[in-house]
Formats: sequence, C-alpha cells, structure tokens
Amino acid sequence: MLVYVCLVACAQNSDPRTLTFWTIGREGEAITQLLPEFERENPDIHVSLQQLPLSAAHQKLLTAFAGDSTPDMTQLGNTWLPELVALGALEPLQTRVANSKTIHPDDYFPSIWSTNVYDGALYGIPWYVDTRLLFYRSDLLKAAGFNAPPRDWNDWRRMLAALSHPERGQYGILLPTNEYEQLMSLALQQPDPLLRDGGRYGNFESAGFKRALMFYVDTFRLHQAPPITNVEAGNPWVEFGRGVYSFYFSGPWNIGEFRKRLPSSAESTWNTALLPGSDGPGAAVAGGSSLVIFRKAKNKDAAWKLIEYLSRPEVQSRFYDLLGDMPPRRSSWNEGSLRSDIKAQAFREQLEHVKPTPPVPEWEQIANEMQLVAAQAVAGDLSIDQAAAEIDRRADRILEKRRWMLDRAQHTSSAPP
Repeated sequence: MLVYVCLVACAQNSDPRTLTFWTIGREGEAITQLLPEFERENPDIHVSLQQLPLSAAHQKLLTAFAGDSTPDMTQLGNTWLPELVALGALEPLQTRVANSKTIHPDDYFPSIWSTNVYDGALYGIPWYVDTRLLFYRSDLLKAAGFNAPPRDWNDWRRMLAALSHPERGQYGILLPTNEYEQLMSLALQQPDPLLRDGGRYGNFESAGFKRALMFYVDTFRLHQAPPITNVEAGNPWVEFGRGVYSFYFSGPWNIGEFRKRLPSSAESTWNTALLPGSDGPGAAVAGGSSLVIFRKAKNKDAAWKLIEYLSRPEVQSRFYDLLGDMPPRRSSWNEGSLRSDIKAQAFREQLEHVKPTPPVPEWEQIANEMQLVAAQAVAGDLSIDQAAAEIDRRADRILEKRRWMLDRAQHTSSAPP
C-alpha cells in the first residue's frame, strides 16, 4: 500500500495532467468501468484512482490534510463535509456551477443539494443519494387484511401488532439496536430540530424527539421488534423471505440484495413504500455521497471536468446499474432501468421528502451516543425522559469545543479594532 501511495504521489508531481481521485468503499470498484470513456473524451487527463476502505477513510482523509498530501478530489459522505469545510480543506464550487452547462442545481433533490452548502457556500456536488424507507412483505400484509402499506404511525402500529407473533418467532419489523439510522429518521420527521442554538446544544429533550423515541421504544416493548443487534440478526434477507419480519427499514442497495438473495418467484411478494410519519407520510434522512475538490489540488480544472462527467444523467444511470447507488438528479431517473423499476419508485418519491442531519462535524459521534442511550431505554434501564436528558448531556459534552470556537469567533468579530 505504501508503494502504491508513493507511486500515486510521484505521478502527481511528475505529470500535472494526472488527476488523483480517492474513492471510498465499493464505489471505487464500479467507477473503474466509467473512467475509460472519460479519458477517451479527455486524452490530456489521466485519472489515478485510489480506493479507500470505508473503515479507514475518515482517518486517511484527516491524515492527508494534516500532512498536506490531499488528492485533487475525493468522494465524501455528506455527513463528513462540514468537518472538512471547518478545516478549510475544500474548494468552494459555486462559481464553477454558475458557469457549468452540465450541472443544474434545480435538477437536484433540494434537501440533497443543501447538504453540500455550508455557511452559504457550496463545497460539493451530490454524486449519489441514500435514504431509508420501508421494504415490506405485501403478501403478508394482504393476508392480515391490509391492502396498502402504512401512511402514518397509527397505521403502522396496527399493522405491526397484527403481524407480530413472537411466540412463533415472527415480528413486524427488524430494528437492530446498534443502528442509529432508524431512530434518527423518526426524529427528523418531527418539527423540533435535533440541535439548538446554532448547533451549540442538543435538543433531545424536545417534545418531538421524545415522541419519536417513545414510538421507537414501544415497538420493542410491544414485542413487535426483537431487541437484537444486526450481528445477532444473522441474514436479514433470508429471514425477510421466510416471513420472520414483515417490514425491513433500509436503503436502496437492498433492492439488488433482495433480488439476488431471494428466488425470482418471490419478486411479487415484496415491495417498497414511503416512510410513514407521525401524522402522515414522513420525511426520511437526506444521506449520500458527494464529489469535492481539495483547496490545494494541483489539477482543479481537470477535477471539475470529471465531476461534470460523473454528473451527466446517462452516466449516473449507468452507475446505478453497476452498483445500485441512486442518482441525485431528477432527470437521471428518466434514464435506463430506473425509469421502469417499480421497486425504485418509492425511493424517487421519498427523495422529494428528505431532511438533512444537523450540519455540524460532530453529528455522527452524537448520533452514535444517541443510539447507545436509546438501547438502554429499549432494555428498560432508562425512562423516555431519562434517556432524552442523557442524550442531551452527552451531546452537550461533545459540542463543548464547538461552543468555545463559535463564542470565541463571535467575540473576536465584535471586538473593537
């Protein structure tokens, strides 16, 4: 690995037309099938690709920044973007977008685009989107007397009750207690923000979050979900196919997984549906990954050309066919297999109703603490009020440095010259 990194660095220094691009996880494998066409269109640009494992990517990016050895561009999860913006590592992109004939902000799902805007400036272009909604066994719902998936929490609770038979090892839904995305999605549906005072403090003692936490905890208390982690859950695709769970709360990659892991004869027994909200169809999390250019990149124009190429609707459609990553542009949904895939349509509609997580660098750490405390509430060790207060306490501790920095910046700007 060290030899490879050295070769990449040497190539970048010896040839200014070599564009260094870091990808994260499985996207790096798929994009190798898209780059040859880009290089044919741009023979003066050679893309040097490095694939980072997801488990090491965050630390690798921070180490590269600290060592002044960042690539020209990288793929970046939109929850990581605020941290790198705060470090001053990323190049603002609004001027390039304004002059682009390829990238049109109005064509992007608004909340997905907004995750790339920080303090009024644009730092990333959405590459693919990720949100969570319901996979459900339509045949089991019909057998229980329900002809459509739930539209709100009351519908959902009735269906979960009818479909749960813990004495037979059957539950309405799988909600792994070590995954924060499910509770976070329910909380984002509420009118109360998850952080307050400009991201300085937690807001988990709000009525909205407590309402979401209560629904989440009650699902376990009523034995409509087993209190297990994703490790203990084993193979959720097979269990879903066996009817152990009637609902599965997950993301778009599982369309392909279910088709691969379940027999073709089961295709008509399952579908996808919008996430129910507390009072009607609900919002889901605006997740995904973006393409960014580092402020110290040596080949910024070449990096922008690649971003424009990967943002073309027809290229995004091919990317979906390769990997199942859904495109952030509405027009891309009119291309290729996405246009006719019935099970993808709920995601298309859900993406019009998503909400971003709080735009603070510490958010993932806070979300992990939120889930640790929620698991204690599921186990009966904490009441809803106690859990909400504890999450606020942990969030406030995590945000202590942020408060100090913001207060210091405010004091400096208001000081007399």
